[in-house]
Amino acid sequence: MRGLWLLAVLAVVTLAYANHFTNTFHFDDAHTIVFNPYIRDLGNLPRFFTDGDTFSTLPPNRSWRPLISASLAIDYRLGGGLKPIAFQMSTFFWFLVQLVVVYLLFLRTCDLVQPGEGNAGRNFRIALFATALYGLHPAIAETVNYVIQRAEVYSTLGVVGGLVLYIYFPGWRRYGLYLIPAAIAVLCKPPALIFPALLFVWIWLFEDEKPSRALARCIPSIVVAGALAALTSVMTPKTFSTGTSPGDGPPYVFTQPLVALRYFLSFFTPTHLSADTDFKAIRNPLDPAAWVGILFVIGVIWGAWRCSRERQLRPIAFGLYWYLIALFPTSILALAEVENDHRMFFPFVGLAFSVVWAASIAVRQWAVPRAAIAAVCGLVLAACAWGTWQRNEIWRTDESLWRDVTIKSPSNGRGLMNYGLALMARGDYPGAIDYYQRAHVYRPDYFALETNMGIAYGKVGNDAEAERHFLRAIELKPTEADPQYHYASWLRGKGRFYEAAAHLDTAVTNNPADTDAWHLLMQTAADLGDGVRLRTTAQNMLAQFPNDETARNWLRNGDALTASPESFLDRSLALFQQGRYEDSIAMARMALKLRPNYAEAWNNVGAAYNAMKRWDEAIQAEKQALAIKPDYELAKNNLAVAESKKR
Repeated sequence: MRGLWLLAVLAVVTLAYANHFTNTFHFDDAHTIVFNPYIRDLGNLPRFFTDGDTFSTLPPNRSWRPLISASLAIDYRLGGGLKPIAFQMSTFFWFLVQLVVVYLLFLRTCDLVQPGEGNAGRNFRIALFATALYGLHPAIAETVNYVIQRAEVYSTLGVVGGLVLYIYFPGWRRYGLYLIPAAIAVLCKPPALIFPALLFVWIWLFEDEKPSRALARCIPSIVVAGALAALTSVMTPKTFSTGTSPGDGPPYVFTQPLVALRYFLSFFTPTHLSADTDFKAIRNPLDPAAWVGILFVIGVIWGAWRCSRERQLRPIAFGLYWYLIALFPTSILALAEVENDHRMFFPFVGLAFSVVWAASIAVRQWAVPRAAIAAVCGLVLAACAWGTWQRNEIWRTDESLWRDVTIKSPSNGRGLMNYGLALMARGDYPGAIDYYQRAHVYRPDYFALETNMGIAYGKVGNDAEAERHFLRAIELKPTEADPQYHYASWLRGKGRFYEAAAHLDTAVTNNPADTDAWHLLMQTAADLGDGVRLRTTAQNMLAQFPNDETARNWLRNGDALTASPESFLDRSLALFQQGRYEDSIAMARMALKLRPNYAEAWNNVGAAYNAMKRWDEAIQAEKQALAIKPDYELAKNNLAVAESKKR
């Protein structure tokens, strides 16, 4: 019967998430999934464990999470490509498994505190309701919907799974089998390294009241966690960055107690959930808000300690300690975002249990009728399910997600920019520019914003503004591949192939994992008629990605591409007719590299200089043409025009 009730809870959770399975990729999913070439080949499975660069296409975002990359590669293969439903279903399956494991943790804890047949039914109901409350809570949807944040799901599952093995199978402890899920959790996300601290709290509260003996029993987990921490440090790419600047650390840490309070309040009133908040670090040490947060943390610690002194209250203490310990890793390491809603996923396991146990004690003391309890519990779960359904709807598309961010966090420059990106994706370029300009007020030196403004202005035909923003983006972040790539794409569209190729060379040098830049560089080499460059580029890309079909096709067909003087002259004439005189000269000079005595090419150079009113250079070029071909009437006429205009 208990199993059926648990299945019923899982079914209700599934129904609450029924509208999320086709939700698309968002935000960090782009560089870890959508544009990540490594997950497209199952042959990279061993490499995920030896090369942290495979986690992301962005060097600063590369960390060592081999099991996450492996799971994404498997989903890519099973789904037949980038089909969100395959990734969402995979994450959700393990989320349901996690709920089962969480239920087992809650149930055994309840049974230890109030054992006996008479309490069995009550313990079951408490564990089941706490599991349902956690599974249906709207804040949890912030993680379940966000594909790359499956790392939170997997790592939390591993930590809870390790505790459950330790608790349920004491005979296995001597073999260290309970450490396997915890180690797997670290390979998904490093915050799982706090497993020994949670294990210590559980042993201390429920098995051995002597902290020193509890600590001694945690030594194997401490040793394993230390080894995994060292391994993670070694395997994390040197390019990894938390996204913070020097001096950001102390304000970040100082603000985290207030963040813990904000998360705590969100458990009870999850009405301000946002995919990207605009909450800032507090830099004034006298700010009252920061001290409110510090007093809150002190109060939680004091409350947990007081509850730990009475066995009946120890589940409250366990949940409160869990809440603070799970927040600790993201509180001491300064990250780009001071708070992020998906960080509530792990801590809320403990908080949900603590709150439900406290409520169960209260209703018993007040002798609340069972029917009233059932009605209130049903209303709470229904409200949570409705909130989760609504958050799923918000996470459906980039446009719906980032529109919500602009409403909840109106001064978030990145959020405004991302909503502009969503508008640009559906062709609303004026609308995108409007939101980019709003974002610029808050993020005037954000290279990604400058890049996107360049793209948008290029789409509406404002070439001067487009180029200005592209160059500004490159100035702000010269080592970033993305501005180089998008500027090159714009240059190529303007027929400025040589400049485009130069920026694409820089892009693939800065980030060899940027497959789009490689592909565009090959296309640009073809535009230039440069078969040698095309073949070399294709070969270099295949050295990185042996199964890339685009590079293979170019390599197969590149031999048919000829870079003849005549082909360059044809391009020069076409560009001249379009009024692109600098590009026309560049093409003519390419023809001259192949055939220095090419009178027609010299004439094209002179004609373009004439059009630009650069008379001296025009005269020199036309004289070169006539030296090669004295009876060349077109060159004589262009020379006469240049000399006349100069006089």
